[in-house]
Amino acid sequence: CRLGILIVRHLKRLERVILGYLEVSDGPEEEARLAILETLQCTIEHAWPRMPCRLPVLLRALLRLLWDVHTERGPTAEPVRAALLARATQCLILLDHCCQGHVKVLLEGLHSSCGENRVRECLRKVQEST
Repeated sequence: CRLGILIVRHLKRLERVILGYLEVSDGPEEEARLAILETLQCTIEHAWPRMPCRLPVLLRALLRLLWDVHTERGPTAEPVRAALLARATQCLILLDHCCQGHVKVLLEGLHSSCGENRVRECLRKVQEST
């Protein structure tokens, strides 16, 4: 977050790094995924004018992360899973704000058709954010 708005210069490369880290579990503590979600949150906050064009890729990656965290049956402790879900949800909420509510529109049908309670709860939080 030290770069602030200068992050825009590196956005394309940073996006590839973020997506790569979100896709792969890094062990029971999930330190890398938690850190990359924090990085994504800072990136969204500082480069918000550039987020609408990146929405499809980021939304897909965050939804995949929610699902993976919910379905993975590894040694990851419950508090770590909850932290991953909370940070991913926060990133979705920030994306929604940057994109003038477009995330909520895209998630409308998904929320009602999702049968998994934890994922549905994350989607509900996004839908109810202001």
